[in-house]
Amino acid sequence: MPATDLLKRVVLGRALRSDRASEQELPKTLALPIFASDPLSSVAYATQEVLVVLTLAGTAYLFLTPYLAAGVFLLLTIVVLSYRQLVHAYPSGGGDYEVANVNLGPAAGVTVASALLVDYVMTVAVSISAGVDNMLSAVPSLVPHRVLLAVVFIALLAALNLRGVKESGKLFAVPTYGFVVGIVVMIAWGLARTAFGSTPEAESATWFIRPEDNHSQLAGLALLFFVLRAFSSGCTALTGVEAIANGVPAFRKPKSKNAASTLALMGGIAMTMFVGITALALITKVRYVEPANLCNLVGFPGDCTVDAQKTVIAQVATAVFGQGPMFYYIATVTALILILAANTAFNGFPLLGSILAKDRFLPRQLHNRGDRLVYSNGVLLLAITAGVLVVAFHADVTRLIQLYIIGVFTSFTFGQTGMVRHWTRLLRASDVTPQQRGQMRRSRAINFTGAVATGLVLVIVTVTKFTHGAWIVLVAMPVLYVLMRGINRHYTNVSAELAVSDDETVVLPSRNHAVVLVSKIHGPTLKALAAAKATRPHDLTAVTVAVDDEESRALQAEWDRRGIDVPLVILASPYREITKPVLDHIRSIGLKSPRDVISVYIPEYVVGHWWEQLLHNQSALRLKGRLLYQPNVMVTSVPYQLHSSVGRVPGDEDWSAPGSARRPGGT
Repeated sequence: MPATDLLKRVVLGRALRSDRASEQELPKTLALPIFASDPLSSVAYATQEVLVVLTLAGTAYLFLTPYLAAGVFLLLTIVVLSYRQLVHAYPSGGGDYEVANVNLGPAAGVTVASALLVDYVMTVAVSISAGVDNMLSAVPSLVPHRVLLAVVFIALLAALNLRGVKESGKLFAVPTYGFVVGIVVMIAWGLARTAFGSTPEAESATWFIRPEDNHSQLAGLALLFFVLRAFSSGCTALTGVEAIANGVPAFRKPKSKNAASTLALMGGIAMTMFVGITALALITKVRYVEPANLCNLVGFPGDCTVDAQKTVIAQVATAVFGQGPMFYYIATVTALILILAANTAFNGFPLLGSILAKDRFLPRQLHNRGDRLVYSNGVLLLAITAGVLVVAFHADVTRLIQLYIIGVFTSFTFGQTGMVRHWTRLLRASDVTPQQRGQMRRSRAINFTGAVATGLVLVIVTVTKFTHGAWIVLVAMPVLYVLMRGINRHYTNVSAELAVSDDETVVLPSRNHAVVLVSKIHGPTLKALAAAKATRPHDLTAVTVAVDDEESRALQAEWDRRGIDVPLVILASPYREITKPVLDHIRSIGLKSPRDVISVYIPEYVVGHWWEQLLHNQSALRLKGRLLYQPNVMVTSVPYQLHSSVGRVPGDEDWSAPGSARRPGGT
């Protein structure tokens, strides 16, 4: 087995047959950690993002935290209930894209698709960066390697997902359930200590936060804008809720029922943990600021220009359990769940990309399954894009989070609006029973509430985060929209041009002119001449380009001496070009006989090692590429395998001879 194939099998495992796709379907116990790891992990930094904004004004406005958390709790409840309606109505896995496309039109569908694609990329970048942050809270010595660690984790996740959905799910189940159990125990123990009079206190409880100059005195519209900005930051707790709706096909049957149950379970767990962590952060008096404002944190024991704070969840864990085994357990499972939360995107992005490719909005390669029955091209594209973002933003969660939730709430709003129209259309049908009509009205009311709530939050998020980096997403989404519409237009035009009417017949060409490209007389040339003769063309000529007059005369003499019964045409090339004289000659044949076919034979030999390919130029590839644009021209490569190529994957072809570079018909 070649070394590349061996490496592929080690990384990916053995290839799976297409008829084993059903074996990759997931039970609810595995679907929860795969699709819900993102929303469950979001609670690890949602409270932190609320505190980051509120502490811009010092500690004066931290009293708003419970009210903002209640708003996020209510919104999460509405969104979970709304998506339960969606998974029952549209179980095919298109999620918000399919709903918007069917009910609001292709323009809305592509808008949602662009938002979701951006959201999935941001999910990977933010989750990985947040996971690395929690790792650094436990091991501060790794701070200088923040970006490298994030990139390595993205690469590892991509490799795991290339092995298959079910296999990666088994690996991710342990950290996900371990995180849930750890956080629930921490909340219960912290609240119990508080109830019995032993209130835990965070290490930052006595620190003072120096407010920023423009946040020291807030009133009126400025205060409202400030509060809305903090609320929009807390809405990161909702990210990933849509992943289950996009992944319904991956569930075992009954797919819709299992997806809806998993969604409800995920919502209940996420809400419980978010409220609990927020309550403990207030009880323990956690102080947390943006990394850029660390020097405003009076009392911070380290160097505010170099060191990093412990995350909010790490500070709460230290206050509740002390710096013991449970603290390291919480830090470890939190880092793992945040890193593995990116797996939600690694499942959603390739699946959405496949659907978009099927609908001709993305390249068709994204619709192809790899050896392990996953959409491997989508996995690789997501990993590369997220890696670029992590490097560009230095794995800074606070900077990345500003780009995050605009895409989420765009898809939420369009999806729920589409569901309202879906139920309205069904209610107009005459064959609906009174019981079904009542159920549809309830579903429509839920989706209408979801559309209004998420639409309002979308406006808030856009306004409050625009100058903090969200403008990048607002530029990226229209660019993706235009790109996808352009791809769709191209595929539509190609299909229309290739379409054949029922009464259309194939018109046979009048004649076939065969042309064999030659540089010298050797095995590849004779094989190409024989191949051309075997097709019994109307006429056959050999063509060489006179780069060197002495070599051309020697070739003609050898040709005559051997008595080769094919005319040799020598094309003059005073400027030592190869492509242009050949193209001009082919065009001249075509002009004389527009209804004829011209078959161009290029003799070439095949080398067996990649480094041998570097020793030869690629002029044949350039000429082939140009010939493809000539009407009524067919190009045939005639390979001549060398001993080193036997049993190997053929390399790039090359037809320039050593000593006479850029000449056709040789090596």
